[in-house]
Amino acid sequence: MALDFKIVDNFLSQEDFDFVKNQLTGDEFPWFFQKEINIGDDPSFNHTFFTHVFYKDRKVNSQYYDHFQFILNKIDAKAVIRFKANCYPSTTKIIVHEPHIDHEFEHKGFLLYVNDNDGFTLLEDGTRVDSIANRALFFDASKPHQSSTSTNVKARFNININYF
Repeated sequence: MALDFKIVDNFLSQEDFDFVKNQLTGDEFPWFFQKEINIGDDPSFNHTFFTHVFYKDRKVNSQYYDHFQFILNKIDAKAVIRFKANCYPSTTKIIVHEPHIDHEFEHKGFLLYVNDNDGFTLLEDGTRVDSIANRALFFDASKPHQSSTSTNVKARFNININYF
């Protein structure tokens, strides 16, 4: 049985990765508060996070889009559905978010982990992909998957792209 995902460590050159990490973790990068992790989460589930959407709904949504476009070229994205960065603040214990799909239709998903931490992505088959800096995960984002928080850093950062 073929795996529905691929992990690539040291995905970007060190120079490109340092640029991404320095931008996302710098004190001038704009982050936007999200009141829920997944649309339709149980209202009693009180966990939030921050995003920066580069591209969504067929339009560029960020002045930083051009600075990060080299990632789209590297993954050979023919058409982008959504391109964003995520920042999950630290929690005292790891919270695994509810399973979700990114879109109802079949499409590709890409995650780039920006910092080492004890958080992870959980795939539908139970595979746990640890957050290791400069690790890329290619997967079918139309299948259920889960994100998590982390406890051993101030925040967990990643880039998330949905594309064809």
